[in-house]
Amino acid sequence: MASQDLQGILVALITPFTDGGHAVDDKRLQAHIQHMIKAGVHGLVPGGTTGEFTAMTVDERKHLLELCVKYADSRIPVVAGIGALSTKECIDLATHAAKAGAVALMVVPPFYDPVNLEQLRELMAEIHTASRLPIMYYNIPSASGLTLSPPELASLSTVGVKYLKDTSGNAPAFTELLFGLHDRITAFNGWDTLTFYGLAAGAKGFVWGTTNLIPELSVQLWEALHVRGDLDEGRRLWRLIWPICRFLEEHNYASAVKTGLELLGKGTGGVRRPFGLLSGGKREELRGLLEGAGLVTVGGGSEEGMSNGTGDIVDGIRDD
Repeated sequence: MASQDLQGILVALITPFTDGGHAVDDKRLQAHIQHMIKAGVHGLVPGGTTGEFTAMTVDERKHLLELCVKYADSRIPVVAGIGALSTKECIDLATHAAKAGAVALMVVPPFYDPVNLEQLRELMAEIHTASRLPIMYYNIPSASGLTLSPPELASLSTVGVKYLKDTSGNAPAFTELLFGLHDRITAFNGWDTLTFYGLAAGAKGFVWGTTNLIPELSVQLWEALHVRGDLDEGRRLWRLIWPICRFLEEHNYASAVKTGLELLGKGTGGVRRPFGLLSGGKREELRGLLEGAGLVTVGGGSEEGMSNGTGDIVDGIRDD
């Protein structure tokens, strides 16, 4: 797919596994991507936090990206998550992504020992030089240990960073990026419970893991706020969506998203150990939130059979 400006709903994609989490499940992934595209999302972002990249090998991450590009089939852009703990591994993943057909790279900085701003700039420059792809900097201080001011974030535009996924939860800083520094870097919201605010404030889009569960509602929210400027309709939709976003933020994110998909009848293969799907009261709480948003859940109160789905897509939205 030719280079293009990113905007809209970029789904932070789950990684469906075979039952037991042993390998990427090609059929489940294809079905899930088809559902996202049919619902109207504007892009895919595999290999991020929601995609459990830290639990995958380099070869698995490359295979996942190749499958995503194949199944997207040039209909929507694919942004490759390539965060790693070393420059060498980042560049390996970045050059592979460029050859595989990704249109941009999402880069979270090393997330065990934090780098400083100078080291970060060097890392971004080397990745950009090697891949010649625009970079989306994944700003998540809670995981990276690196907190940068809005001007410091915007300064990354000189080393290949065109976009920002802001998962800081800092609304005033995000506002400064949107209004004061938008000519240097394009800020996407990446903090679920700030999605309504971000869109209403004029963000060009968001990288959103919740969209795995509610692609239709996500598209409706985008169209209400960004396309039509219909604040009343946006508020109505946000009342349905916000409780789900809040719940996901309060738990291991991939575990909660995949539990929600299982509740909607879509096999995911579960999450890789040591993590697990939600169970008991938490699982039933999520069921209630999904049903409250108009989604149809399956399986009653039993946890038996979770992660054993076929990956077939069901509509998931009530008609009433």
